[in-house]
Amino acid sequence: MRAKIISSLEKCFPDESVMQKESVAYASMLKNERFSFQVCYDCEEIIDAKQIVYFSVESTLADAVRIYKVKYIPSMMPVYRQHYDAHYLRTQPGLFPDLLEPMGERDRLPASNVLNALWLEVDPQEHYPAGIYPVNCVFMDESGARTAEISINIEIIDALLPPQELIFTQWFYTDCLLQYYGTEAFDERHWQIIENFMRNAHRYGMNMILTPVLTPALDTYAGGQRPTTQLVDIKLENGQYSFDFTRLGRWVDLCDQVGIQYLEINHFFTQWGAAACPKVIAAVEGEEKRIFGWDTPSDSEDYRSFLYALIPEMLRYLKEEKNGADKRCYFHISDEPQVRDMERYCKLCAMIKPLLEGYPIIDALSDYDFYANGATTCPVPCIDHMDAFLAHEVPDLWTYYCCVQNVDVPNRFFAMPSSRNRIVGVQFYKFRIAGFLHWGYNFYNNQYSYAAINPFLCSDGECFAPSGDPFSVYPGTDGQPWPSLRQAVFYDALQDLRALTLCQQLYGREFTMALVEDGIDPVLFSSYPRDDRYLLELRLKVNAAIKANGTQRN
Repeated sequence: MRAKIISSLEKCFPDESVMQKESVAYASMLKNERFSFQVCYDCEEIIDAKQIVYFSVESTLADAVRIYKVKYIPSMMPVYRQHYDAHYLRTQPGLFPDLLEPMGERDRLPASNVLNALWLEVDPQEHYPAGIYPVNCVFMDESGARTAEISINIEIIDALLPPQELIFTQWFYTDCLLQYYGTEAFDERHWQIIENFMRNAHRYGMNMILTPVLTPALDTYAGGQRPTTQLVDIKLENGQYSFDFTRLGRWVDLCDQVGIQYLEINHFFTQWGAAACPKVIAAVEGEEKRIFGWDTPSDSEDYRSFLYALIPEMLRYLKEEKNGADKRCYFHISDEPQVRDMERYCKLCAMIKPLLEGYPIIDALSDYDFYANGATTCPVPCIDHMDAFLAHEVPDLWTYYCCVQNVDVPNRFFAMPSSRNRIVGVQFYKFRIAGFLHWGYNFYNNQYSYAAINPFLCSDGECFAPSGDPFSVYPGTDGQPWPSLRQAVFYDALQDLRALTLCQQLYGREFTMALVEDGIDPVLFSSYPRDDRYLLELRLKVNAAIKANGTQRN
């Protein structure tokens, strides 16, 4: 067997070999962060086609190591044709490394001449003292003979990353979970699966979650309906609304249990123009009916009356019954309105704002005019339209990306190098970004949600978005989420941001920015170092500076 320890930024493809990959022998980390690396392996010569190997870790850190098998996932559309730049790994359909499948203690690995990789995550959780820890990675055959053995030295530095200040949300679709696992909306199994996926989201840095007070009107064809997942029970009797917030309360309690801080209340109007209302189900004189939907214009007086009944009651409930949880809420009007929609968007904002005085309203919109004319005070422009917002020094600026951000700027597509996913941590630090939004934590549908898809076989939503855009987590067995390589790399970006923040606390912003831009052109969202080495060496330099500060204090 041939094996190497390589960085988490490498992507291994089945037609490559171990010999093409660069070894890593040393790494450093802080006491409360997670450090990931890979072990890639193949066989130069196969003697027995049925040969099986086992893998183990020998180290005093062994109990802190999680091991995943990096699995290949098919992509029919890794890029939009003619909409990509030179900084992609591959642009043709094929197999891409993405799924991180948890590995059991005695899982058998096939020995083949196809390149495979294991993903190792070291998570000391502050339980190990500072020092250098050798980590020995061993492959054995069925007789126990060692067929390959490699090692890395990991230094734990006596310092702690500060808490994450960036607000991060990826849209969480409860309906996709009930569809995939065959549950009923908010039955006990659905709640357990929701909890499992919430815990995964929080573990990888999400501290805000899309909260379906009403069934989200997102990625649904005009006139179509996604499964009802509204958290509020609504009654309409004698022309008066009443509300039961029991499920919403359970949702808030669950967020508290898993550590999610912010509640992102779903959009009050449909996507891409705010022309209509979301689906709303109510018991009308005792009979369950849909009372609003695509056939209800967004400026409907009936819908206005409904919102004027719902929103104050919801805020009162969160404030009084859920320990002031209203102050953790962010609100939406409509997703991605265009300039042509501005008049309608502004009209709806004017209708909603009196109900939300003092609460933040955020929307993905990329034309600066929305902010300039006061339609929104918290815009979320896409990452390739940030220049105008940065030039005008918009405070507490958020950003987002989706399938359209495919040239020059960072993203997380299968076909992109992982460094292009991780670089955002540096960019968020430089530009003091307050929040990041991505639309697809677990979107397991095709375009406009005409039908569900199997994410293990269809990674591009049936060729509507480049693979890697619709979801970051896989629906594993027993209702358990399985992470993706992209999810883990993005979490490394969040850890980079926290490490840079700590460095600034110790040495100041000028010193830290000098490390970030040492020997390179100024970092922009569209221009930044493209190689893995920059990010790996930057973290080593930042960690060394943090360690030196502690040494000086001692």
